[in-house]
Order: sequence, then structure tokens, then C-alpha cells
Amino acid sequence: MNWDDLKLFLDVSRRPKLEEAAAQIHLDATTISRRIKRLEQELGVTLFERTRRGHVLTVAGEKLVARVEAMESASFDILAERTSEHSAEGRIRLGVTEGLGSILIAPALGDFKQLHPKIDIDLIALSGFVSVPKRQADMSILLARPSSGRLKVRKLSDYSLHLYAAPVYLDARPPVRTRDDLQHHTLIGYVDDLIYSAQLRYFDELLPGLSPDLCSPSIVAQFEMVSAGAGVGILPTFMARRDPELRRLLADELNVQRAFWLAVHEDVASLTRNRLLSDFLVNLLRDLP
Repeated sequence: MNWDDLKLFLDVSRRPKLEEAAAQIHLDATTISRRIKRLEQELGVTLFERTRRGHVLTVAGEKLVARVEAMESASFDILAERTSEHSAEGRIRLGVTEGLGSILIAPALGDFKQLHPKIDIDLIALSGFVSVPKRQADMSILLARPSSGRLKVRKLSDYSLHLYAAPVYLDARPPVRTRDDLQHHTLIGYVDDLIYSAQLRYFDELLPGLSPDLCSPSIVAQFEMVSAGAGVGILPTFMARRDPELRRLLADELNVQRAFWLAVHEDVASLTRNRLLSDFLVNLLRDLP
């Protein structure tokens, strides 16, 4: 069955006089009449009664109108969705590590919204990963480059971590001149069995043999403990900068380098809205300390 004939059938049902239908769809009345007859022969029913008032729908024609209008509506929905995919509009779910999402990305989303007012964002900032392959998010910022899954991956930025403490803590305790001095200090870090990535095992890398005394799976909570003078902790530099009074300890010895990676599901990577947010994140995080 020819979809164009069905569309022609709708046009005639809405403009019973062939002359009016012909003027609207730029076909001559003879061609329209011939194609309507062809459709009736294919379906084995009479769709119109030919009267002085024009083509009037039969009962079979009225039933067909309802079905073809539903098809027309579906086609409009498909076209609208495709237009949305290729325009700067729609909703994006972005998964991101808690510290980066809370400290840097959340404050910047207002700027992105001003640039692209029709794009909405769900920011999922958690102490853990939001899975793109499982479609928990359209895109996710990870601590390590994923090695599997139908993903488009790009590196966002390197970043560094150092050992920090607040003056109120350091002034009341023995100085920290070597790693061994840390044995006499309160250390702050992750809850060991809740560490969701090997990239977060800083103590194993920098302070083997030592374990944190005050623990949280939240890097934001760790930052607040360090800033309040509860102890010594390893923090991302971009986060520690929120408190200019924090002091960096053993800067020449204790330095961790990590990277952020952006993963986007292949099915949605080419959508305009996702490309715009991806480029925005690259620019935002290009020069992380």
C-alpha cells in the first residue's frame, strides 16, 4: 500500500471537493480521482460517495480516516523527535564523581543553561559510578578510561592530589617534616570497603602502612573534616582551593596524578545536545590543577 495514497485520501476527506484538494496539494483533479479509485480497489471497499457536495466519506471511509490519522500523528512524532535530536534541546543525564560534580560542574551549569536554554540536565553527583552501558546516564565522568561497552570516550583533564591540613590543626600538633611524622597525626580518608575505584586508594600509593582514622565514602565530607581541623587528608587540588587557609604538606614527596574521562553511550553520542555538553565540559575542565 502506498503511503502517499493514504495521505491523499486524508486530504480529500478534509476537502471533499476535488478542486479544493487539487489546489492544496498541487495535483489535478483527474489524478486525485484515479488514485482514490486505485486505493479503493486495493482495499476492496468504497471510501467515498461521489455527490454534488463532493466526495463524502462512507462508513468504511470514516473508519479508515481514524486509522490513517493515527499513522499521520505517529509520523509527526517521529519527525519531531528527529528534529529534537539534531537541535539544541532535550534532557541529558550526566553522572559524575561527587567532588567534581559538586565543586566545579554544579556551579557552571547556570552558564551552560544560558547558552542553551532548551537543554535540561540531571546532574547525578555520587560517591560512586553511574553506569552509561546500563543506561543509568547518557554520559558519565569516570576516574579511569573504560575498556568495554558501546561507548565514545574522551579524556577531559589530568588533575593532582596532595596532603592538606588546616592551620588550626597543625598549630596544636608536632610539625610534619617527613612521612614518618604522620604516624603521630590523625589521618582522614575513605572507608576501605566502600572504595569504588582503585584510583581512590591514595594511602596505598603515598602512605603504605598507614590507614585513616576518620573515614567517609564522601570526598566532600573528607574536605569538610580537613577544613575544620579534624586531621590530615589527601584532597584534589581543585577542591582544596576552596579553603585558601589549608596548608599543603610534604609537597615534594606526596603528589598523586589522576585523570577524568568522559564516556558517552554510542546511541546518543551524536545528538546535538550531548555534543554541546561534552564540549562545554572539556573547556570547563581543561586546566585543572
